[in-house]
Amino acid sequence: MTSWTPGWGDFPEALLEFWTERHLHTLTTLRPDGRPHVVPVGVTLDHERQCAWVITRGGSRKVRNLLAAGDAGGQVATCAVDGGRWSTLEGTGVVVHDPESVARACERYAARYRTPSPNPERVAIRITVDRFVGSAGLF
Repeated sequence: MTSWTPGWGDFPEALLEFWTERHLHTLTTLRPDGRPHVVPVGVTLDHERQCAWVITRGGSRKVRNLLAAGDAGGQVATCAVDGGRWSTLEGTGVVVHDPESVARACERYAARYRTPSPNPERVAIRITVDRFVGSAGLF
């Protein structure tokens, strides 16, 4: 296992490739009682804004967990595995509702996965990345 703290201008090529390939991820948030909540999601990197995005429904458990953590957001981890390659992104997730941020998250999602279907309850989780960990070949 290797770790890397983002220097967005010198992103390791193999890590960038992994994070642009189509992989499903798990997202871990913490419930108010401290227990982990792990669900499958699509995650996208946004180099221009130096963050990662998850789109979801406003009433989801992951959203409620992050809102319960307060205005500063809560600690999150998202992980994908592809054979012997894997990577986890660790950081702070904040729920955003503003149309511009939600649209940006949907654009990034569409670029990696597919165009999401309309959802009037959609919000986005913006993740400020603290570090990446993963298999040694990605760094």
